[in-house]
Amino acid sequence: MSAVTISLLTLLILLPAGSRQQVPSNCVIKREQEKCQEMIDSEEPGSEFDCFRFWDNLTCWEPARIGEVIEVNCPELFSQFISEEDYEVGKVSRNCTEFGWSEPFPHYVDACLAEEGNRTHPDMYYVSVKALYTVGYSTSLVSLTTAMVILCRFRKLHCTRNFIHMNLFVSFILRAISVFIKDGVLYAEEDSDHCFIHTLECRAVMIFFHYCVLSNYFWLFIEGLYLFTLLVETFFPEKRYFYWYIIIGWGTPTVCVTIWAVLRQQFDDFGCWDMNDNAAIWWVIKGPVLASIMVNFVLFIGIIVILVQKLQSPDIGGNESSIYLRLARSTLLLIPLFGIHYTVFAFSPENVSKRERLVFELGLGSFQGFVVAVLYCFLNGEVQSEIKRKWRSWTVNRYFAVDLKHRHPSLASSGVNGGTQLSILSKSSSQIRMSSLQAETPAT
Repeated sequence: MSAVTISLLTLLILLPAGSRQQVPSNCVIKREQEKCQEMIDSEEPGSEFDCFRFWDNLTCWEPARIGEVIEVNCPELFSQFISEEDYEVGKVSRNCTEFGWSEPFPHYVDACLAEEGNRTHPDMYYVSVKALYTVGYSTSLVSLTTAMVILCRFRKLHCTRNFIHMNLFVSFILRAISVFIKDGVLYAEEDSDHCFIHTLECRAVMIFFHYCVLSNYFWLFIEGLYLFTLLVETFFPEKRYFYWYIIIGWGTPTVCVTIWAVLRQQFDDFGCWDMNDNAAIWWVIKGPVLASIMVNFVLFIGIIVILVQKLQSPDIGGNESSIYLRLARSTLLLIPLFGIHYTVFAFSPENVSKRERLVFELGLGSFQGFVVAVLYCFLNGEVQSEIKRKWRSWTVNRYFAVDLKHRHPSLASSGVNGGTQLSILSKSSSQIRMSSLQAETPAT
């Protein structure tokens, strides 16, 4: 093995976990090596070729006769070292001589890597993306958990609309947790080779991860469907439809992920199931995601049209500028709720704008749960009113408790339980209010 090949392999092996998460170079090499070895094993020993097929740890070379020159494209893994706009597919050749294969010309470094000024640093790039989405999912996890506590705590907030919001919050929470679990299992150590992992634990993590992602997309779809139905139908039996929402939001992802896991086990049982080379099997997951994004986009356009019609109705007061201002605000509120931002790269090929896609979908998308929690819980007027009401009630009760303590100091040290104190507090409060009324009533 040449020194250039050794240095390249060493560089690829030492890439940090964040890089291999999105561009697993060692897995690419292993997959190509296995394909090459299968072709070598299938060839008959008595071949008419003088130079046999062989694997040079980077590329699989076709058999040839003496005097022939074999030319191949640069290995796919070199593309990660160069930005997409500067990357051009290079060529590497070998001669078949009477002494066997010649050295590659030009060398891999010269043919497949651009000038030093155009080279990028994929390790730092992917580490930065991983740090960004880790912060995003952590922020979303804390804010969504707080929002769930608030919605569960106050009974007056228990309605079909908020129940759907709560299920969406749970799907975001599970998605964030599944990302952290996946990173912890696959990329906990920088020297881990997850493409060589075949454990049941690793595959179970990937199944759970895909289930959480699918559930999140389906609950985004349900949010759009619920709002659209609410605007279109005059009589809307919310409770009856809510059970169907539960079945769609949690049941459909279960069916899709189960089918995907069975197909992977039967036809693509390789590694930890984190690489999706078989496009037909991957569409079992990707297809429902794209369908939910497309339907939500149609619902989003329909809702905007309905809002325009309602806001321009003669029954709605206000000038034209205020109408469009309210429409713009409604539109901005609906974008994170429906996940409309996913349409930017939803239908583009996966090999187009890979870096921008990672930053947009992983980096910025990780903050979507935080935005949804803020808009639909913390800034919700109904939630704020309920919190203020509870705060005023607690403040008044605390005031009367202090007043009772001053009027009946023996209660504080007599060991009276909380229920008795509350009863006395209630009676004392009633007496105080009655005394106030009697003082304000003129004598007859």
